[in-house]
Amino acid sequence: MNAHPTLPLERPPTARLVPPEAPLSPLRFFRTVLRNPFETWPRAVYRDPVYRSSFLGRPTLYVMDPALVRAVLVDQAESFEKSEVLRRSLSPALGDAILTADGARWRWQRRAAAPIFRNERIVSFLPAMIAAAERTRDALAAGPPEAETDLAQMMMRTTFDIIVATMLSGDGQIDVARVEQGITDYLESTSWIFAMTLLRAPAWMPYPGRTRSERARGYLRDELLRLVADMRRTGVEGRNDLMSLLVAARDPETGRAMDDRDVADNLLTFVTAGHETTALALAWTLYLLALHPGIEARVVAEIEAVTGGGSVEPGHVEALAFTRQTILEAMRLYPPAPVIVRAALADVEIGGHRVPRGTPVTVPIYAIHRHARLWDDPDRFDPDRFAPEAAKARDRYAYLPFGAGPRICIGMSFAMLEAVAVLAVLIRSLHFRLAPGFVPTLKQRITLRPAEGMPMRVARRDG
Repeated sequence: MNAHPTLPLERPPTARLVPPEAPLSPLRFFRTVLRNPFETWPRAVYRDPVYRSSFLGRPTLYVMDPALVRAVLVDQAESFEKSEVLRRSLSPALGDAILTADGARWRWQRRAAAPIFRNERIVSFLPAMIAAAERTRDALAAGPPEAETDLAQMMMRTTFDIIVATMLSGDGQIDVARVEQGITDYLESTSWIFAMTLLRAPAWMPYPGRTRSERARGYLRDELLRLVADMRRTGVEGRNDLMSLLVAARDPETGRAMDDRDVADNLLTFVTAGHETTALALAWTLYLLALHPGIEARVVAEIEAVTGGGSVEPGHVEALAFTRQTILEAMRLYPPAPVIVRAALADVEIGGHRVPRGTPVTVPIYAIHRHARLWDDPDRFDPDRFAPEAAKARDRYAYLPFGAGPRICIGMSFAMLEAVAVLAVLIRSLHFRLAPGFVPTLKQRITLRPAEGMPMRVARRDG
């Protein structure tokens, strides 16, 4: 049984994509890419194991069958590289860092950074995570009871505070608002980059918003380079943050260290990907809980039981099993990173399907997470899908919020611990209710954002 035995499972409609029944014409396809790239995915990717498409003679293979996903991301991972569209979208800002690099350069950076994300290190960051969540809770509780607040923006600010505390040692010199805006400005341009790539346009080709995007990219990289240079001058003594750990990191096989640009590029990767994706996971979770008060009650009851009615402490977070399940289910319905695209390095065969060299292979995570063959009633919000026995019975490659294989998100454990800690602090003290009639629009800009933000009304639980 999926439903809790004592509480009904509410089933109000939730925001979702409505895919086209048939492939789009080239003109409509191009226009849709500019507006929202994953609206081009046809209905077939939500019900078939594999799907082939072509745009202006350029083929793409979509793989939804878990065995094929495993082949691309795990068993035959060495036969694929990061797609051209991802490199053109992110490399100008992130350089050749752990997210964008391939081959030997990716391997040595991954090896060097891996010890930073060991569990004992991540757990040591819990006090900073909880403190940031408490500041957000207090700010929300102090606001007018009927005022609407953009919870998506508030979660962005909260997770950025955590990034500053855990990765940059609370560096007060960083202009948080400008960095946040820079990330948004840069990501806004990515649909144009995707479209230009499809048209095989050269990388120098101008497009709307390019100047703003390049200005944002320059600011972000210069700011991180400045922080790294300042830290090298002052030394790493007494610091316990990601920047100092990256400076001290060595490849365990070669002893190679990162130079300033390597450190800055990887910091910007973690700052951008780390705060954006966790903030979105939290915003979508709060959205779903506002629609499902019975599930919200279960989350609150668990937090009260684990904390004994007191404040959330670091030792409580890993005991909040149902709270974690709720976030996992929210990331199923609204995966912060909704797609992975690889390109074949040479002619290859996966599961009997021939993939010519250079062919993009799309793993449409959002569609896999709502696939009719993989999930019972896939559009329904049900955290019990992630109860231990249910999760164990499911194919590992039917659920991919952090990817899979050797390139699985290195910050996965950090993100989950952070999301549970922040949600626990907020939801035990505050009610979150959606603005009347509001249904968010899903928007893909590398990540999966609510296009209009997440306007909510917030009230104290004790009030």
